[in-house]
Amino acid sequence: MNIHQHRSLISSLLGAEDISSLMRESRALRDAGFGSTVTYSPKVFIPLTKACRDVCHYCTFAKPLRSGQKAYLEPEEVLEIARQGEKAGCSEALFTLGEKPELRYKAAREALDRLGFESTLAYLAHVAGLVRDQTTLLPHLNPGTLTGEEFAQLKPFAASMGMMLETTSERLSARGGPHFGSPDKAPAVRLETLDAAGQAGVPFTTGLLVGIGETREERIDAILKIRASHERYGHVQEVIIQNFLPKSDTKMRAFPPADPFEHQWTIAAARLLLPLDISLQAPPNLAAGSGAELLEAGINDWGGVSPVTIDHVNPEAPWPSLDRLSDITASGGKTLAPRLTIYPKYLKQAETWLDPQMRTTVLRASDAEGLAFEGRWTPGALEAPPAIRSNGSGDPAIGQVLDLPPGTELDERQIVALY
Repeated sequence: MNIHQHRSLISSLLGAEDISSLMRESRALRDAGFGSTVTYSPKVFIPLTKACRDVCHYCTFAKPLRSGQKAYLEPEEVLEIARQGEKAGCSEALFTLGEKPELRYKAAREALDRLGFESTLAYLAHVAGLVRDQTTLLPHLNPGTLTGEEFAQLKPFAASMGMMLETTSERLSARGGPHFGSPDKAPAVRLETLDAAGQAGVPFTTGLLVGIGETREERIDAILKIRASHERYGHVQEVIIQNFLPKSDTKMRAFPPADPFEHQWTIAAARLLLPLDISLQAPPNLAAGSGAELLEAGINDWGGVSPVTIDHVNPEAPWPSLDRLSDITASGGKTLAPRLTIYPKYLKQAETWLDPQMRTTVLRASDAEGLAFEGRWTPGALEAPPAIRSNGSGDPAIGQVLDLPPGTELDERQIVALY
């Protein structure tokens, strides 16, 4: 796309009132890049610490430390959550935590000293290493803003990492804005982290938070800055377009939820502006409708979905069941498939993107396509193979053939359907 086409596209995006044509173009690009598969990551949510030095006015995850309250999960608690996920068939251990709480809370510093670590990041590396070595789960780390040195410190213990950019609007950090008093939410600091992840060779997740007071122009600016960083380093494996929902226990409890129309617009804009090798995701548990509207806008991934733990960032929004998610996906003519926290493109270049200490664990968790290996059965095993799933195929004709009694002779039409 040359500069004139680029400017024309941005102009048409900014002026769009009827977004049906934008979403149609977005879906066409999505289908060209990702085919008939829509993915999700079966995960457990490990909230290592809810203490944070920032005070985002919409966040219900981070909580001020109270007297006598534990600052961190113990290693045994981390492993217990991970093992529950392992038993439920999960492949991802999502570590979410507040930003550098020891810089704000004496109790956090004392807890780290008792645990034997100098910093939250050092403790995160330790417990992520326990999960890596003692379970089959792959750690995905969301510790917030990091330097290149800190990425290098954590890379041996993670299959991937992430940090939401959220916005590049400086004015939202001014007094009265949602990021006032949160030094780690300064756009320049978060953009430095985004680039540092690329320089460290970390498969990375980032994204936008839609509906916290930003404009369309500011959303496009954030998308273009993500694209620019990816063009420099090739590390952005997925972008999340998340819609804001007010929480009753926050300062922004009276702020309206993100406009579903603007959420769809932003998904379509991101798909039209981002390279096709970047996956596009929106959380199904936050959908204003059934979730089918997110597929209609152009996503190809649902993000992490947990059969074990709640969404600790959005505790009021339960995950849809996998059967429900499969049905929603099939309604859009797509097949639901589990993936790993690291995407196939990066797994195929494991020597570049994975630390040697992570490679064996990741490769054992993947199937031949680089997605999540389902179940425990392998060819040659003594136990019976798993049943073929016929739901969510995206084509009713395939489901009809798979439901036929064993030994049924297929006609030409049915054989063609299977191919």
